[in-house]
Amino acid sequence: MSLVELGRFARNEAHIVIGRLESEGIPALALDGNASIADGSQFFIPVRVMVDADDIAAARHIIAALPDS
Repeated sequence: MSLVELGRFARNEAHIVIGRLESEGIPALALDGNASIADGSQFFIPVRVMVDADDIAAARHIIAALPDS
């Protein structure tokens, strides 16, 4: 398994993206979600959403189909 970055998202948005991917059978992982939590800046640091390299095309397609908020 080789992880690649799908994108960087706001903390809550990253977990919504992960849930959507996993509902389609694509495992995903959030990195940097707890970065700088001690100094209170965790909401300013984007969270990287990572997927397996074999799933990146399908994951991009799913993300592209999501409605903009």
